Amino acid sequence: MAHENFKAGFVNILGKPNAGKSTLLNLLVGERLAIVTQKAQTTRHRIVGIVNEPDCQIIFSDTPGIIQPKYQLQSAMMKAVMSCIDDTDVLLLVVSPADQKDSEAIVEIAKKIKGEIILVFNKTDLLMPEALAQQLQFWQEKVTAAHYVPVSALQNKGIDIVKKHIVSLLPLHPPYFQEDALTDRTERFFVSEIIREKILLQYAQEIPYSVEVVIDAFKEKEELTSIRAEILVNRNSQKAIIIGKGGESIKKLGIEARKDIEKFLDTKVFLELFVKVAPKWRENAQSLKKLGYDI
Repeated sequence: MAHENFKAGFVNILGKPNAGKSTLLNLLVGERLAIVTQKAQTTRHRIVGIVNEPDCQIIFSDTPGIIQPKYQLQSAMMKAVMSCIDDTDVLLLVVSPADQKDSEAIVEIAKKIKGEIILVFNKTDLLMPEALAQQLQFWQEKVTAAHYVPVSALQNKGIDIVKKHIVSLLPLHPPYFQEDALTDRTERFFVSEIIREKILLQYAQEIPYSVEVVIDAFKEKEELTSIRAEILVNRNSQKAIIIGKGGESIKKLGIEARKDIEKFLDTKVFLELFVKVAPKWRENAQSLKKLGYDI
């Protein structure tokens, strides 16, 4: 039972693509919930990770990167970003050295936030002290925040300070979730994200952005979990690339994905991958709704 000084609240993580939001979420939660690659737009959904401490419960939400939408899928991703404005107690606004040149979208969203803001300046390992000081001053002039914290998520530096500031800003409130809760997402969701991460890492250029992964079957037995996943692509040419000559590429994808899924589920896994052509799925509102996007 939580005592009268217990704190609980929603902490949303916002920033541009490749600012390091997902890496930060994984470090703060202490679990690998969000997929992390060097490619932009890796995160498509809001992913909730829950941290339970004796005196507080922090509900983290990682969001897609702030972009200018070009098709329906990206519009849905930006809707997830904008939904943070009204339901955040503390906003972690993550910026990196590359964001100073194109700061307008970040600044505009920051002005609309009703909760407290912690500006997290990530990738400090890329800058000399003088350049870092200049960038911090730039953001202090642009964004009104409760705290400005330089970190290196890559080197796990400054993360404890961020967490300390979060707890200081949380409101007094009973826990929203049970104390053993880690996330509000299903195992199926994380399995599909692991497969999508391997696609992002294995295939070049436009292929990863034309792909969605759907878990068709998820059967758990005592010593083996059988999973059937369907990979949606836009065109036949993309299907051929995913499969590869003699099925070599999809075989490699399956092996790499299965390894991480077995670690995540802590059990042996039998994984079947299939590829299906779904023309213009990224622009079809009905298809996107079925895939779990808020249109």
